[in-house]
Amino acid sequence: MATRPGPLTEWPWHRLGNFKYVVMAPVVAHGARRVMRNGWGDLDIAFSLILPSLLLRMIHNQIWISLSRYQTARSKHRIVDRGIEFDQVDRERGWDDQILFNGLVFYAGYLAMPSVRRMPVWRTDGAVVTALVHTGPVEFLYYWFHRALHHHFLYSRYHSHHHASIVTEPITSVIHPFAEHVVYFILFAIPILSTIYLGNVSAMGIVGYIAYIDFMNNMGHCNFELVPEWIFQIFPPLKYLIYTPSFHSLHHTQFRTNYSLFMPFYDYIYNTMDKSSDELYESSLKGTEETPDLVHLTHMTNLQSAYHLRIGIASIASKPYSDSAWYMWTLWPLAWLSMVLAWIYGSSAFVVERIKLNKMKMQTWAIPRYNFQYGLTWEREPINDLIEKAILDADMKGVKVISLGLLNQAKQLNGNGELFRQKYPKLGVRIVDGSGLATAVVLKSIPSDAKKVFLRTGTSKIARAIAIALCDRGVQVIMNEKEVYHMLKSQIPENRASYLKLSSDNVPQLWIVHNIDDNEQKMAPKGTIFIPISQFPLKKLRRDCTYMSTPAMRIPEEMKNIHSCENWLPRRVMSAWHIAGILHALEGWNMHECGDEMMDIEKSWSAAIRHGFLPLTKA
Repeated sequence: MATRPGPLTEWPWHRLGNFKYVVMAPVVAHGARRVMRNGWGDLDIAFSLILPSLLLRMIHNQIWISLSRYQTARSKHRIVDRGIEFDQVDRERGWDDQILFNGLVFYAGYLAMPSVRRMPVWRTDGAVVTALVHTGPVEFLYYWFHRALHHHFLYSRYHSHHHASIVTEPITSVIHPFAEHVVYFILFAIPILSTIYLGNVSAMGIVGYIAYIDFMNNMGHCNFELVPEWIFQIFPPLKYLIYTPSFHSLHHTQFRTNYSLFMPFYDYIYNTMDKSSDELYESSLKGTEETPDLVHLTHMTNLQSAYHLRIGIASIASKPYSDSAWYMWTLWPLAWLSMVLAWIYGSSAFVVERIKLNKMKMQTWAIPRYNFQYGLTWEREPINDLIEKAILDADMKGVKVISLGLLNQAKQLNGNGELFRQKYPKLGVRIVDGSGLATAVVLKSIPSDAKKVFLRTGTSKIARAIAIALCDRGVQVIMNEKEVYHMLKSQIPENRASYLKLSSDNVPQLWIVHNIDDNEQKMAPKGTIFIPISQFPLKKLRRDCTYMSTPAMRIPEEMKNIHSCENWLPRRVMSAWHIAGILHALEGWNMHECGDEMMDIEKSWSAAIRHGFLPLTKA
């Protein structure tokens, strides 16, 4: 919202939420009626392009979103080195509103102007007219309208909404109040109406002009410099005809310069060009190499999780992951395609996120594999090769710590990372599996007055550490797995071994679990509290039970560029395994935490609290 929202700020379908696409129902109904009456041949090219062009525009914009987020996470050509937060993602969630609006207006124009129904596919003279009218009247009128929007009256009521985004993303380009978009549409309609009036309009001429507008809008707001210098060296006057991302970025940081739409020559004519435009362009192109202090190595979970990556769909990534959302099922075809492409061509981990905590720089890398692939015997060696390559790449770049997330540290895969430590004993980068902090988070989430717990966790080192710590605390630990019971009992001091009990009777309401199946959940007494020790959440079957979060903590306010959720965790909450790597780097701990090695539990917890990480619950 603008600082003082004026009339016609909200879009007419604002209250429809995700159901706003229903506004296109008249177009669909019109087309269906014509096809049912006269067959597909009754649809002329003008009408046939309305809905497909909207879909193509959305795909075009999404490609720019993913490209921009990928480049700003890994590229040295970043322009504004500041973070994006959740409020910006929420504000820019409605980037497709203007596409729906354009579709409705084009449909209305189709009904109101019968002549357009006979337009040809292409007219070269019409394309020339479109280019000339845009370069002249449209760029001129936009320049002065834009300057007017920066007058305090219009700025506070309308344009401040757009400028709330200092660090821009491609979709920032279309985030304006409804009233502004009405004016923009009128401006961009001038070339199209001119060709209609002159009789040289064409379908591809209109589609091409709109594609040009979308391309230039997205490019100008992508926050990384991609326009090569050689273009301006070959044809110097081009600097007056095409802006660069760094040129427009200055408008968002300085506010009173670089007003032009896509062609900067009016800023040169009226002396409003920022004097640092050329310098910023050159420095952004040159860039500065950056080495992260920490790399967190994750992977995709199920097929649709690719959309939940930060470089995926922004609005989905900004919420805790859930595959139960109805719209996720519509993405299945692309999800399958992305999985196949990742399997065939995914030869190395890729950067998905860049985070800063004060002076510390962090990146998240993703192994291009999914949960089910980690369970395939013949995939274990290739996956370990991918993890090994990521560790060696991080070591070569001078990364201090690499933390293994999700199944990248599975014991049956690589022994909690021990495989790589044994293979490369001289590694400079520290390998961290996060078991110490994960154990601490679980222990701190157990109510302090708890007398009994039921342990159903298998034989992982986190399970062993929890059992030993609870027995040492004087809490009775009840188990029903005979083999696991005897294994744990042999590791607990004799004076505390009596607190470990093998029994299936009188099961308490506090369950510490790893992965339990549906039948085991159904056996739990009413009111049971499930505390998972796994990185993956439990399936919530029981409404009469409480399900705690997987081990995680709230992150400090100083941590910046957090605008996506870590898998199923809430906003600004991070898994204990990820945080453990951060603490390792912050504290300068020199040991590996992998294999059977585990950081001291209290030491890990104290470091987390000292650096501003907070527990999700109070025990």
